[in-house]
Amino acid sequence: MVSRVIPVDVFDLVVFGGTGDLARRKIIPALYRRFRAGQMIEGSRVIGSARSDFDTESYRAFVAEAIDEFIADHASETVAAFLKSVHFVKLDATGKEGWADLAKLMRKDVVQAFYFSVAPSLFGALAERLESHKIATADSRIVVEKPFGRDLASAKELNATLEAHFDEHQIYRIDHYLGKETVQNLMAVRFGNVLFEPLWNALFVDHVQITVAETVGVGGRGAYYDRSGAMRDMVQNHLMQLLCLIAMEPPARFEPDAVRDEKLKVIRALDPVRHDQIVRGQYKADGEQQGYLEDVEHPDSLTESFIALKVHVSNWRWKGTPFYLRTGKRLKARMSEIVVAFKPTPHSIFDEEAGSKTNVLTIRLQPNEGINLRVTIKEPGPGGMRLVDVPLDMTFADALGPVAREIPDAYERLIMDVIRGNQTLFMRGDEVEAAWAWTDPIIESWTSRGSRPHPYDPGTTGPEDSLMLLHRDGRRWREIEDYGTD
Repeated sequence: MVSRVIPVDVFDLVVFGGTGDLARRKIIPALYRRFRAGQMIEGSRVIGSARSDFDTESYRAFVAEAIDEFIADHASETVAAFLKSVHFVKLDATGKEGWADLAKLMRKDVVQAFYFSVAPSLFGALAERLESHKIATADSRIVVEKPFGRDLASAKELNATLEAHFDEHQIYRIDHYLGKETVQNLMAVRFGNVLFEPLWNALFVDHVQITVAETVGVGGRGAYYDRSGAMRDMVQNHLMQLLCLIAMEPPARFEPDAVRDEKLKVIRALDPVRHDQIVRGQYKADGEQQGYLEDVEHPDSLTESFIALKVHVSNWRWKGTPFYLRTGKRLKARMSEIVVAFKPTPHSIFDEEAGSKTNVLTIRLQPNEGINLRVTIKEPGPGGMRLVDVPLDMTFADALGPVAREIPDAYERLIMDVIRGNQTLFMRGDEVEAAWAWTDPIIESWTSRGSRPHPYDPGTTGPEDSLMLLHRDGRRWREIEDYGTD
């Protein structure tokens, strides 16, 4: 199988915050890989911008160091060719310095994109100056990173700020989870195969589990994380998007607004979550590493590093089928996956000794992206009829060969979609606000009660109470397992 690379149009991409950690770790390596693959064609330019004392020459050295650090198999001649497309403008986001220089550098006859790799507090200043200095055009695109607010009020304020200077079709709210190959394959599996869609409803699906587990703690993000917590940092955006893709109706067409309209319907159909359907936790110290309270330097913190929820979607397709969501830090393994557990056969013709099995579809997002369908067969041998589960495994690296081993990073795909003008994998303003409208009452419920998260040991699956969330329903969480490295 040969992977097709379709070049994008010539572009100028300005990275505000071009010397920051996100630019160094993700944006620059992603652009280099797309250049190396031939998708970023000659004439395109990457323009770093920050208050740092760089010029183009020193910024190119910074870019070369980032490539050397985060891309193992780079060739010096390819790096040198890429660096010719790199420029730098020293600029003050909230002042006057540098804006005239940027205006002179930008071209009006190519695709213009502006990546706001900065704190959300600077979004308004950047948007206003891009308009007032007549740098942006009606076809320009801006890319903004999460968090898209911290509640409904701030999300509305942020959207209003951006929309005062740019139309909605110009705003790309990026969630890197939607750029993962398996997430997009989820839509292909659902809507490209007649096998699954007739069964994709409450009549046949017993429940759905969505897990995003991390082995690391809050690290250097302690101050930010303690103001956010797992609910704001992960559930309101990443897990919500995965839930929408699982639960949404087939769109009429595979077009940005058609897809996002169906996702919005799912969010609006979510039931309120009761406090007995939520389990929150904080990781403890383990003798070698600090606990959450020490990491965030806040001994009285009530912020969760783990959360599990039982969620219902009240519509005809999903009424009565629970969705279990969980995410946490310092857990047993690094793993992100979606599990669709189907109901057992309505009548078993086999005796109890044969065993009763159910079909399970597992979509693994990381590590080692792939899709696995567990089916029931007879155990080989002459010992009678005994049923066993076997996997139909499509780990991409095994099934697709070299193509899968070269799967683009999520940022590569998403940045190229910005240049193409394709918003399918980006969140719309009303979608963000709807997600916060559902999330806010949940946070308010535990805040008003002064609820304290349950402590849990690092290297486990989280608080014991999270197991009971499923045990009460006669179900079990799928084991958090280490599938190896990406």
